Amino acid sequence: MDFLNFVTQEWLLVTTLIVLIYIYVWRDRIKSGRPVSPHEVTKLVNAGNAVVVDLRESAEFKAGHIVGALNIPYAKLSKESTEVASYKDKTIILVDKLGQHAGAVGRFLGKEGFDVRRLGGGIAEWQAQSLPLVKGK
Repeated sequence: MDFLNFVTQEWLLVTTLIVLIYIYVWRDRIKSGRPVSPHEVTKLVNAGNAVVVDLRESAEFKAGHIVGALNIPYAKLSKESTEVASYKDKTIILVDKLGQHAGAVGRFLGKEGFDVRRLGGGIAEWQAQSLPLVKGK
């Protein structure tokens, strides 16, 4: 009850807080690369405008990955950024297991001048939509 009393008495402060949280989340989401659906990923890749970078560890990558994806584990990306540098003219689509690392990598690559997108929901969403995965290297 005290919480509801506070909200009703201080509605202006609560509204301002909600708006600021929304703006923060929205800006952070854009800075780390706009999320794209699996359908948009296939459109971009088939058009030759994008390259998929899988941020999972090698074992997970070999268990199943998107056709044509590069495997650059999250922990090694800053060291191996020269591998990604050759794709600066294309859109980089970041893929991880559930989307937990793609945001940080997206911010890093965005600062380096790359056009970055993130697969919304990660490889789990790709699998949930029964889209094909390649096993092995």
